Formats: sequence, structure tokens, C-alpha cells
Amino acid sequence: MNDPESAWRDSYRHPMRWDSAFPPLSLVDFFDQAAARHAQAPLIDFLGRQYSYAETLDGANRVAAGLRALGYGPGDRIGLFLPNVPHYVAAYYGILKLGATVVNFSPLYTPAELEHQVADSGTRLLFTLSASALLPTALKVLEGSSLERLVVGSIAGALPVAKSVLYRLFKRSEVTKRPHDPRISAFSALIANDGSFPAAPVDPVNQVALIQYTGGTTGTPKGAMLTHQNLSANARQVMGLDPHPNEPDRILGVLPLFHVFANTCVLNRTVLNGGCIVMLPRFDAGSVLATIDRTRATALPGVPTMYQALLDHPKLSETDFSSLRACISGGAPLAAELKAKFEAATGATVVEGYGLSESAGVISANPYEGEGKSGTIGQPIPGTYVRLVDKADPTVPPPEGEPGEIVAAGPQIMKGYWNRPEADAEVFVTDAQGRTWLRTGDVGTIDADGFIKIVDRLKDMIAVSGFKVFPSQIEAVLHHHPAVKEAMVIGLPDAYRGEQPRAYVTLNDGTVATSEELRDWLNPQLGRHERVDQVVIRLTMPKTMIGKLSRKDLIAEVMAEAAARP
Repeated sequence: MNDPESAWRDSYRHPMRWDSAFPPLSLVDFFDQAAARHAQAPLIDFLGRQYSYAETLDGANRVAAGLRALGYGPGDRIGLFLPNVPHYVAAYYGILKLGATVVNFSPLYTPAELEHQVADSGTRLLFTLSASALLPTALKVLEGSSLERLVVGSIAGALPVAKSVLYRLFKRSEVTKRPHDPRISAFSALIANDGSFPAAPVDPVNQVALIQYTGGTTGTPKGAMLTHQNLSANARQVMGLDPHPNEPDRILGVLPLFHVFANTCVLNRTVLNGGCIVMLPRFDAGSVLATIDRTRATALPGVPTMYQALLDHPKLSETDFSSLRACISGGAPLAAELKAKFEAATGATVVEGYGLSESAGVISANPYEGEGKSGTIGQPIPGTYVRLVDKADPTVPPPEGEPGEIVAAGPQIMKGYWNRPEADAEVFVTDAQGRTWLRTGDVGTIDADGFIKIVDRLKDMIAVSGFKVFPSQIEAVLHHHPAVKEAMVIGLPDAYRGEQPRAYVTLNDGTVATSEELRDWLNPQLGRHERVDQVVIRLTMPKTMIGKLSRKDLIAEVMAEAAARP
């Protein structure tokens, strides 16, 4: 690999220089420094109740002291099985202050999924809530795994007083009573201390701050080991994209903090800037619109399905979006048509970026202001190298003019997978200069200005009579049809051709189209080997925990339906 960055450095459009350095910094120092600078400023607005930086720092210190009193310390893995609530922030930074490692778990996990990842990570203690959607699952895992202890918080205790009373009166059916068990502590009891504990030394570069489970670039769930420096550097890199870092910063925190996108772009980046996280425990389009109005939010990170849901909501036209400086889209490809519709309807700017759990969140982004390029994932963020390699041999560049696998290097790239050296060998490649690159599994192109376009994922390519078909290219054509709202294309086994592309779509409200009409409209626009046998109209599409379309789950559903037929 030569130095392709030199070709586009003069076209770099982010406010911070591309070759900026990010000295080692632990998340403990990162948080303490922010709390010292912004002690009385609000860090969290939770449904109207505000928590200052000083209050949140005190809570984190009390979490660390409480965990220490229970016998936990440096190197222990401690899990967060939480939605977006203030407990998450205090527990996250408290665990890190202890010198321990945070393990993020999705509140949508089944007991079996949670039990597997608890065992894989060696998680000893789990934070959760008394919510009926969470505590019963956590109790099953406590009984069926090596997990030692639960710490259980209450949503009512985090709400403003009036809302807290109403919650206790009318939401009792959504709360599971905490059992009397010496292995189960109340969050309030854990933090009933003075916040004093022996500080643990932290090695920012080598010490793992977070184990983030991911499907990864090679399929099966693995724990990406993200160091303090990976996470603090990525927060600083993302901060370097903001052309107005000193203006009021109120970010709408509805993306789940257990996901790496929000962990970096909502939590750590906002702390770095002394901003306020306007926190919502789950996505509801009406609540998001009302919260934008109430708080005059300045940023809205989301995934494409969130922006579509906001567009579909009847209150959209009544909402004032003028306070929003940027809507950041990630997690899945953003259709150009959706971007254009949302911007036209709201006057807000939607900026598309890209990253992975293995990269602590963000690798590239379009500029917040000025000329971006629709249909791309932007330019590499400061301090980040992005190049293309041959799809079959990652040690060499792709053939001239052809797409290649996207690889990345920078301070945000993970240390490796937890207890998976064989997976590390597959995902990392070292060049002749000794730089180690992360293979993303995504296939793309990079133009003369350094803007990256994803063509598809290696594992999603469909093999048709020896030709490679990229599902995203067919999906892009489908999005041009006025009736199509969502689209996914998968390859199904075919005795003659190997695989046969088939499209699945949902329709926009108020539109009418048949499967045959859509197929006959689509296929003439495709190459012969790309043409689909059917366009199947569905009421809904399977989605992941953060709301992006799930090709894996669609394939599983379709194959299960086929197996059930005589």
C-alpha cells in the first residue's frame, strides 16, 4: 500500500486537520476533566429532570465505591443491561473509575442470549432495572449462569417528582418487584456511601474499557475489546467534525447507549464538549418530536428507519426543527430519497457517516457544513486511514478501477476480540510498513476527493452463474420507485444459477403496487444476472436492536418459511 491520502488531502472538508494527533487519554481522566470544567452545567435531561456534571460525577464515584465494598476491582467485567436512563451514565463511568471493564448488553436480549454473553465475557455483576421487560430476564441469568450479583435500579427514582408519583401509581404493571436475595442489591443501596475509594491506575492504550458485542465482520457474535484510548480518541475525532464546538450542545439521546454508535457519538462526545444529553429510554416518534420542541435540541443522531418513522408521524409538520444543526445518520445505508425527503420536510441537514463496533464507533463522515456527497459515507475522520484492498487478497490493492474491501487504521481501532485470537487473525492485516489495518468486510470505492462509497458487504454478495451481484445496487434502484418505502435483496439457492436474487419491500402509506408491477418495473433497469425472480411485498421488515434493516433475520425467516412448506 502506498500513500493514497496524499491525493485527496487538499480536498479535506472537516474542520479539524486530517493529520491531527490524539494523545493517550483514559476515560476516567476524560470524564473527571469534563466534570471539573462544567460542574454546574446539565449533563442529562431525563424526561425533564436534569442532572449536572457534578451530580453525575458524584454518582459515578459512589458506584465505584459501592462496587469496591462488594469486593470488585480492576480487571473485573461488569455488565450494563440497561436502556437509556441516568443509571447507565453513573454506572458506566463508575465501573471505569474502579479499573474494571464495562460489558454492554442489549435490553432486547433473550435469557439465552444474555446468558451466553455473560458466560463468554466472564461478567460477574450486572446492572439492570426493575422494569418487567428487564428484571425477569436478569433473574433467569442469575440463576442459570456464573453471574454473581445483580444491582437493580428504578426508573421512578430517576424521574421528576411529579412524574415519579404518576409512574408509581399507573405503571405498576411494568415493574417487577425486586426479590429478597442477598445476591440482589438496590442501586440506591449501592450508592449509599461517601464516594471514597482507592483510585486504580489506568493504562489508556492497553487497558480494555469496554467489551462491545458485535456480529463483527465475520459473522458470529464476538466481544470487541475497546481500550480507554480507542474510546476517548474516537470521541475527540468526532468532536473534530463539529464546525461550532463552542455553541450550546443539546443532543437528543434516543439511540441506545448500549450500542457503540451512541456510546461514542451521544455519550462520550457530549461529555467531552460539556453538552447535555436529552435522554429518552426508547424510540417513539411522537416523543422524539415533542422533545425536540421542548428542549430545542441541536443534534439528532439516528438510523435511517428512525428518520423514516419521523417522516411518517402526523406531528412532523407541527415540529420546529430550526434548532437542529445536524442530524447524523449511521448504522445502515441512508437512501438518497429518504435523505432528500427528510431535509425537505424539516429544513434540517442529514449527515451520513460510517463505523463499526470494532472501530469504537466512527471511521468516516460527510462534513456537517459545506459540500458533502450524497450516497457516500464521507471522508475519513481526523487521524484515520481508509484504503481499499483486493477482495480475495487483503495484502494487495484491488485491480485498477475496481471496488475493493475497505480497511481502516487509526487510534479508534479495537485491541482485538475477547478470547478470539483466530478471529483476530482473520480481521487484521499488517502492511509492509508495519501498520495494522482492520478489515471491515464492506466493499467500496474511494473517489479523488477521498469520499468513500460502500458498494456492498463481502458476505452479502450473491453469486449468480459465476457473477457477483451486490444487493445494495438493486435496492438503490428499488428506492427510486415512489411506492417503495424499504427494500432488501437476498440470494436464495437455485439449482441452475447457484443463487437467485429476490427482493422484499414495504410500501409507503397511501400507495398501491403489486409484486408483478414492481418486478416488471425493476428488472429492465438491471443487468441480466442481477434480475430478481420476485418482488415480495411485506407489511414489515425485520430490524436489529437499533432499528436498522436486518438482512440476516430476513434470510432466516424466508428459509424457515421454505422449510415449513411441503
